[in-house]
Amino acid sequence: MRKFIVLTFLTLDGVMQAPGMSDEDTSDGFKYGGWSAPYFYEADEAAGTFMEKYMQPADLLLGRKTFEFFASFWPTHADMWPGINDVTKYAISTTIDKSDWNNSVFLKSVDDIKKLKNSEGPAIQVHGSGNLIQTLLKHDLVDELWLKTFPVTLGSGKRLFSGGTISAAFTLTDSLITPNGVIFANYERAGEVKTGTVGA
Repeated sequence: MRKFIVLTFLTLDGVMQAPGMSDEDTSDGFKYGGWSAPYFYEADEAAGTFMEKYMQPADLLLGRKTFEFFASFWPTHADMWPGINDVTKYAISTTIDKSDWNNSVFLKSVDDIKKLKNSEGPAIQVHGSGNLIQTLLKHDLVDELWLKTFPVTLGSGKRLFSGGTISAAFTLTDSLITPNGVIFANYERAGEVKTGTVGA
């Protein structure tokens, strides 16, 4: 069985839309594209070392919009993410089924995603892809959340948990707080939610 790891940049109020570039995703009139840049790219050396874990070559599972954005950007920027063009890219879409980006595979349904998860192979990373992440969460298909939380609120934009999720417990496996307040936190699925009474 393959592990699904969701990697997300988000604000304090949970917005994950267009963290890296001003024109990355302007849907619904979003005007704060690139909101992570003033914080993330001025982070200390430790943050850079931590980020290297995120940028290791790994197979990807992407929603259509993120896939199309990646396919237009990474083939000419491979120096920023070595190996990105060589790994297998799985895209979930009902409207496209081919791409010039090498090693691209297209999935059509949740059943296809479940078959992928139940196959043999290394862990698969999920980047961006807000709608896809909602689907994975609802179907309990997320094994790990690697979150990077920035000290800013935007008030609008696509949110990580806007579509809801199931109840689930997670364990913190790695973390870092940068001098400028960016929180890196990796969580691993840890069974069901436990309840109790504080102080009892």
